Amino acid sequence: MYLRLFFYLVVMEKQPQSVTTTLIAFLAFFFFITFPYNCTQKKKENTLNSSAKVDSVFYWLDEIKKNQITPAQSETFYTKAYKKANDCPIDSLKIKYFSKMQWIFMKLNDSVKFRKLNKEFKELTISFKDSSRLAGSYWDLAAFYKKNGIPDSAYYAFGAAEKLYAKLKDTLKQGKMFVKLAGIQADTRDYTGSESNLIKAIGIFKLLNNDLQLFHAYVSYGSVLNGLNRTQEALNDYNKALLHLSKVPTNDSELRLGVLNDMGVVYQDIGDHEKALPFFKEVLEYKELKNNDIDFYATCLNNYAYSKFKGGDNLEVENMLKEAIDIRDSLNLPRRSAVSHHDLAEFYLYQKDTTKALNHALKSLEYAKMSSNNKRHLMTLNLLSSINPKNALAYHKEYISLSKRLTQEERKVRNKFARIEFETEEVIAENQLLSRQRLIWIGIAIALMLLTAAAITIFLQRAKNQKLKLQQQQQEANQEIFELMLQEKQKVEEGKQAVQKRISEELHDSVVGQMHSIRMMLLGLNKKADDTAIALRQNAIEKLNDIQEEVRTISHELNDAAYQKIHNFIHSVEELLYNFQESSGITTSLEYKEELSWDALNGDIKINLYRVIQESLQNSAKHAKAKSISLSLDADMDLIYAVIVDDGVGFDPKKAKQGIGLKNIKSRIEKINGAFSIDSIPMEGTTVKLQIPHHLNPS
Repeated sequence: MYLRLFFYLVVMEKQPQSVTTTLIAFLAFFFFITFPYNCTQKKKENTLNSSAKVDSVFYWLDEIKKNQITPAQSETFYTKAYKKANDCPIDSLKIKYFSKMQWIFMKLNDSVKFRKLNKEFKELTISFKDSSRLAGSYWDLAAFYKKNGIPDSAYYAFGAAEKLYAKLKDTLKQGKMFVKLAGIQADTRDYTGSESNLIKAIGIFKLLNNDLQLFHAYVSYGSVLNGLNRTQEALNDYNKALLHLSKVPTNDSELRLGVLNDMGVVYQDIGDHEKALPFFKEVLEYKELKNNDIDFYATCLNNYAYSKFKGGDNLEVENMLKEAIDIRDSLNLPRRSAVSHHDLAEFYLYQKDTTKALNHALKSLEYAKMSSNNKRHLMTLNLLSSINPKNALAYHKEYISLSKRLTQEERKVRNKFARIEFETEEVIAENQLLSRQRLIWIGIAIALMLLTAAAITIFLQRAKNQKLKLQQQQQEANQEIFELMLQEKQKVEEGKQAVQKRISEELHDSVVGQMHSIRMMLLGLNKKADDTAIALRQNAIEKLNDIQEEVRTISHELNDAAYQKIHNFIHSVEELLYNFQESSGITTSLEYKEELSWDALNGDIKINLYRVIQESLQNSAKHAKAKSISLSLDADMDLIYAVIVDDGVGFDPKKAKQGIGLKNIKSRIEKINGAFSIDSIPMEGTTVKLQIPHHLNPS
């Protein structure tokens, strides 16, 4: 304590005013260290006596954790423990007490006491410069925020803990923090940021050769890659996780079962239920699963039943889904109950039992809202539109409203993450600067204690000169940083323009096309209903027209498109032609060279070729009044050939306006270094020819 007081008098004066001040501090230091021995001895005796009494704190805290304790008893024990801990004169023991108290109330989900204790615990660790426990307090705070659904605050706390562990060179815990940060980002669909943090964590765990942490990191990475629709990479990472788990001495078989379930979910998400079933079946064959983890058992049972149903095997599906519902309802898990009721509703709809289907769909919607399961909320609204066509318009409106709100909220959270990282880096830089300044002043203070008054004056002058030199260097460094920031801002603007261009193309080619298809379907239905239904549907058609025009306006303003990979190109093209034929009534046909491996095409070529075909079909439907459209695909080792022919009214290419559709076609073809031509004669149809360079190998 006395030594700290001395350093405060000498060191913390950033600009010492005189030699006299320093000499006074110097004399005060020697006065304190020569304080009478009997006072020090008395304090030691008091400390020892206190230590003998404070063991009761741990007893009271352990009593609070017991289930049979009443709220009044819990409050009494807490009051006693808090007072005793707060009065404890032993610094290290006081920190331990507050550490355990705040942890216990976090587990009890007592947010008021936890926040109060966590704040005091952080202040203690800061005052005693215990960086390790300070990092732990941020870890506990982050876990509390995550548990209570406050992702941005949890992200900040985990980030603060990671920076402290990095400073302490505790790489294992630093890696764990990267995994925690990635988990929060994945929950808010910030998959790119999540992937970046997981790569950092995996790099750390590989250096440490820690197979258990590598297992957890690769499981998280597989989940993120599945969210990014990178299916094969996700499966590869799950296999890597299993490989590392096999090297862990205490290999936990239930951890392995969790990965098998995740792999089954990957296949389930892409609709390959035949491949998903063996994974779920292997998990359910584990005899002790139902006794050890009935919640996980219900999850796997539900997944297995759903894949059986989707695979065409309806045997026992109803009973299995009902069992999963009973388990989840008994455990009061509304988020997961929403999934089971949705799947059972979908099963009953397939069985044409719309009454039961509607009943379970409404329960799914109720549970989804109760648990904030937004993904299932959207899926259930979509299902209800099919079950209850009378209220389809209302469900559709609710779907659009919720989807828009969720997108905005996710964007806000991701922006907060970026801002938190930036502000954290600023705080770290300031702390480092303060630490360097403090070290300089400590060095000066030690020198002052060893020199005469004249020497002290000389050193103070040198210190001032050194400070001026540092300020000049800092100004030069700040100028360099400012120039780098300007360059980075220019790059960001260029990237934003590129992204805007892609979104415009995608909005026009995908969303507008779908809206047009819906409008055509509604026009067909409009002829088959009574006057009231016709009026309602006509109103819906007008609203769809407004949406289409609004999207088209956005398309012109942004001039960009979202990017996705087409995993089965020919299947996607066939599905496009089928959906177009169903919505427009125009007959379509497809010819392609089957011996060629179309899926070996580069992703850029597939998506742009697909979009050009889609745009050509929409143009024929809107303008050509065609009765049939044919598409032929061919390729050799150097070029891909695509020809789209319709028998519509045609047009004069020289007189035709070049709208955004033709501009998008031109832009997409130029992206992949291809060429296209449009041949058309009035009343004799239109032919679109595409040539795209690429080396395509036979199957």
